[in-house]
Amino acid sequence: MELLIVGTLEGQIGAASKIAFEQGGHVSLAEDIAPALEILRSGKAIELVMIDVKLDVYRFIQQLEQERINVLVVACGVANDTSLAVKAIKAGAKEYIPLPPDAELIGAVLAAATRENHALIYGDKKTENVLKLAKQIAPSEANVLLTGESGTGKEIFSRFIHDNSKRANKKFVAVNCAAIPETLLESELFGYEKGAFTGAVARRIGKFEEASDGTLLLDEISEMDIKIQSKLLRAIQEKEIDRIGGKAPIKVNTRIIATSNRNLSEAVKNGTFRQDLYYRLNVVNINIPPLRERPDDIVVLAKHFVKKYSELNELPMKELSVQAEEKLKNYLWPGNVRELENTIHRAVLMSVDDKIGEESILLNDEGSIIKKPEVGEEMSGGEFVGRTVATMERNLIIDTLKHTLGNRTIAANILGISIRTLRNKLKQYEEEGYKVPEA
Repeated sequence: MELLIVGTLEGQIGAASKIAFEQGGHVSLAEDIAPALEILRSGKAIELVMIDVKLDVYRFIQQLEQERINVLVVACGVANDTSLAVKAIKAGAKEYIPLPPDAELIGAVLAAATRENHALIYGDKKTENVLKLAKQIAPSEANVLLTGESGTGKEIFSRFIHDNSKRANKKFVAVNCAAIPETLLESELFGYEKGAFTGAVARRIGKFEEASDGTLLLDEISEMDIKIQSKLLRAIQEKEIDRIGGKAPIKVNTRIIATSNRNLSEAVKNGTFRQDLYYRLNVVNINIPPLRERPDDIVVLAKHFVKKYSELNELPMKELSVQAEEKLKNYLWPGNVRELENTIHRAVLMSVDDKIGEESILLNDEGSIIKKPEVGEEMSGGEFVGRTVATMERNLIIDTLKHTLGNRTIAANILGISIRTLRNKLKQYEEEGYKVPEA
């Protein structure tokens, strides 16, 4: 994760950033808004901006919107000033974080947030076979399509392919096609020239150029608008892109890895995905099995997450009890590895003994734990008779959102739908008068 810090935060952030660098963090610094915008225009893969609340947060966010720069902005300050916090949120910042004046603590937080951790942890034969295939095709120049349910770890596998390729010492750039609005995705991918549209006050390098000679991950490509697909197809075929407002094409040498949790061949039949683009991306297809189909990964991953979140929260290392392990193994994990990670993080925080007991493993709401049927046992649906599909869908979505404590991204991943679809559903429920858990 690349972090951009804008402002000085009364001198505290400078020392903290130095510590973050030393601990493996990736941090860029800008003293004011103007140099911060220059960094963002340059094509550097900034994913999070922390801006000093004393700067003009409103003007900064307005400029980002005008220039179609899609990045998460968090306002922060040394003092816990309520009026500044409210002002920052009203300006469009996603969050206000009052930082302590302890530079070492700030450094630890930044390092934890920005340090990349892409280790592949596994114990199941199916996962091993997928890795063998991924390693076999990694040195080639072929485009790769990774398919599988949400939360199975497609981005981790894509980084594994990049790290084992001839491009390993070049950039790996990821773009989440589902998280970026359609109106911004084109400029995010291809960049634009100064004056290309109102608000384009300077040239901006797109992700295709940034990843040239390296690898570009197009995450959840099925969510990409059909109009942008045609421009993407040309970029792949001709190995050149056109910046918005540009007068001449620009040569690029970018390897594409695309992921999808949907059936793209069905999308082709439905007319929502171009067939020629599908063939260009699907040179090599690697399907990642859901967690329920690789049961020997469950406990191995759980132990990894126990260690990770014990260290992150500065808690004593704990063990999973036999009962907790059994509870984990007997669950179907509709949200896959991402749901498992979230569950273990919560269990680490909730457990009070030296072992994590089954009572700390919270799976869905009480009484609705999904269990594997015994051999010969059929799943009964009698309790659902008389309810409409719309009612069942609404209950499932709202209950899942309660389970994730309002986290929309995690809920969408568990449900296997895009964040855009989830937001549309929630907006509909609110308009119909149903109470939706707050974000």
